[in-house]
Amino acid sequence: MLKKIKSIVEFIETKVDTLPELGIILGTGLGGLVSEIEVKTSILYEDIPGFPVSTVDGHSGRLIFGKIGSKNVVAMQGRFHYYEGYTFQELAIPVRVMKFLGIKHLFVSNACGGVNPNFEIGDLMIIDDHVNLLPGNPLIGQNYNKLGPRFPDMSEPYDSELIEKAIKIAADNDITAHTGTYAVVSGPCLETPAEYRYIFNIGADAVGMSTVPEVITARHMGIPCFAISVITDLGVPGKIVLVTHEDVQHVAEEIEPKLTLLIKELIGTL
Repeated sequence: MLKKIKSIVEFIETKVDTLPELGIILGTGLGGLVSEIEVKTSILYEDIPGFPVSTVDGHSGRLIFGKIGSKNVVAMQGRFHYYEGYTFQELAIPVRVMKFLGIKHLFVSNACGGVNPNFEIGDLMIIDDHVNLLPGNPLIGQNYNKLGPRFPDMSEPYDSELIEKAIKIAADNDITAHTGTYAVVSGPCLETPAEYRYIFNIGADAVGMSTVPEVITARHMGIPCFAISVITDLGVPGKIVLVTHEDVQHVAEEIEPKLTLLIKELIGTL
C-alpha cells in the first residue's frame, strides 16, 4: 500500500507545476466549489494508475489543482465510499496521497440526513465530533510509522480553531450553521425510522455515509480537519418522507453557494 501511494504521488507530481497546501473533498452535489478555484491542472481519477474511481452520480471524479485566493489547493471533485465496494485501506489512499503532496489542512463536505429535531432541510452543520458506525477502520492492518502512530489520539478530530472561525463567518453572512456530531453508516440504503431514532439516541445530530474514514486517515497523519454537512433530508419523527438520491443532490446544489462562501472565506483566514 505504501508503494502504491508513493507511485500515485510520483505520477501526479509529473502532471502539476505547483504542489498544494490545502486539500478539499467535495461530496454529493457539492462539486461547484471548483468554480472558485483558479484551475491549473485537472486529472481524471481513471487516468491516475492505482487511484480509486467514483461510481456515484453527482461525483465527477477529478483531482483539481489550482488556487483559492493565495492558497494552492487540491480538490477531489467526487469521493469514495465503503458501499461502493472499496476496502477501508483503499478509502484512505486519496488523503494519504494529498498528505504526501504537501497539504497542511483538510476540508471535507458532505450531504447527510438530520436527526436533530432543531434542524431543517437546507441547514449547514459544522461537524465537531463523530461516531463511527462503519464495520471497520482505515487504520486496521499493519501500521507504517512513516504515516502515523499505531494508536492516534482522537480527542479533537475536528480542529476547534477552524470551527470557531467558521461559526463567525456563518453568523456574519446570515448563514444557518449548527454545530453537531456526525454518525457514519455503511449505506447505501437510507435509514429506517428506528435507525434514525437509534442514531439520535446515541448522541448524533446527523447521519451520512462518508467523511469519517477520510478524517481518521488525516488525523493519523497529523492533518488538522474541518468538515461540514448540508442537511438534505430529515430523520426526525413526523418529518420522515420518501427520499431519492436526486432529492439529496437537488438540496445540496441549492445550498451550495452558501457552503462555497463559507469555505472560501475560511480558507482565506489561514
